[in-house]
Amino acid sequence: MKENPAEALADVVRDEWGRLTSLLLARFRRLDLVEDALADAVETAARRWGRDGVPDNPVAWLHTAARRRVLDRLRAESMAHRKMPLLVVEEAGRDAVVRADPGDVVEDDLLRLVLMCTHPALDPAAASALALRLVLGVSTADIARLFLVPEPTMAARITRAKKKIVTAGIPFAVPSAEVLPERLDGVAQTAYLAFTAGYAPGSGPDAVRVTLAEGAVRLVRVVLRLRPQEPVLVALLALMVLQHSRRSARVDDAGQIVLLPDQDRSRWHHDEIAEGVALLSSTALVGPIPVRAAQYAVQARIAAEHATASSADETEWVRVVAHYDDLIALAPSPTASLARAVAVAEAYGPRAGLAATEGLDEQLSHSHRLPAVRAALLERVGDVAGARAAYGLAIERCANDAERASLGARRASLPDRR
Repeated sequence: MKENPAEALADVVRDEWGRLTSLLLARFRRLDLVEDALADAVETAARRWGRDGVPDNPVAWLHTAARRRVLDRLRAESMAHRKMPLLVVEEAGRDAVVRADPGDVVEDDLLRLVLMCTHPALDPAAASALALRLVLGVSTADIARLFLVPEPTMAARITRAKKKIVTAGIPFAVPSAEVLPERLDGVAQTAYLAFTAGYAPGSGPDAVRVTLAEGAVRLVRVVLRLRPQEPVLVALLALMVLQHSRRSARVDDAGQIVLLPDQDRSRWHHDEIAEGVALLSSTALVGPIPVRAAQYAVQARIAAEHATASSADETEWVRVVAHYDDLIALAPSPTASLARAVAVAEAYGPRAGLAATEGLDEQLSHSHRLPAVRAALLERVGDVAGARAAYGLAIERCANDAERASLGARRASLPDRR
């Protein structure tokens, strides 16, 4: 553990928040009290550790401090309830308690916490925010910034999700063995949503939001440690680490986007690339696997083609096109079709790529990515006027400041009309 009290506390919050939350929730079944008590314990630790030094077992220190806060609140409530009508006492108790399962599937409270946060009854965006808050300890302010909403809006969203857990009777529980794979699929969707928001921000000033992506990767790692042979989690982690491995090369020192062909590959995290490739060879992905797991696995194989090529010119684009064909067969989407068009252009030339974008306008009528792709391909075939117009449309549609600046620079670099 680090000697610096602030760094030590930050490490514990980052690495142990979910486990501490799940341990306390397993004992007290009071989500409201548990989260408040942990927050109070962290605030107290920030003061005391700076004065007295980091304790020998900082995790146990926080657990004890939070447990005492919960007990203090319960005692205070008990005293207050003695003065209230019985009916009101019963109603208050019913609203506060989170139900638990009998523990006959697995015996890990952290998995129960993850499944509670990502229950299908919750809105997916709210589930993502709640999982980041309760499992990973990300502050409400940071979650609001990452999802590009005001902090009060995010606080209200998280509060509604927590109330939904209580009012809808969503348990602190692992579902039956028959339903568990389907529920873990929901966990994967939540993590994938958060990861995508990190690397494809639709608006705001940042080219990428690495912190959010890292939180999503940690969430998958947490659950995968509990269910190491779950295909959807293995495939998703492979996809995530292969994409995440390029984080240090995605933007330059000025915060501007660096396109894949121009990235300094020495700055990629090659240990994560090796991990992702190894995950794709896992026995968990051998034989028939669920459709969503197959989707993640195919996307991971596309990412692996890029990650393992020594240069952009060495990329096996024909294989990339074949992978996109597999992905579209599994889950047709205009986004996948547009990405395939880019691969077709690299494998068979820009005119073939332009032809592959036909028919996507209605489905991607508000997206800046379609005109951006067309602009780059029109530039390659020498249609400067067409490229300029397409870049203009892409800039008009783009809400992300960094991407808009990159598109503007590419349009400005076009040769004069004459």
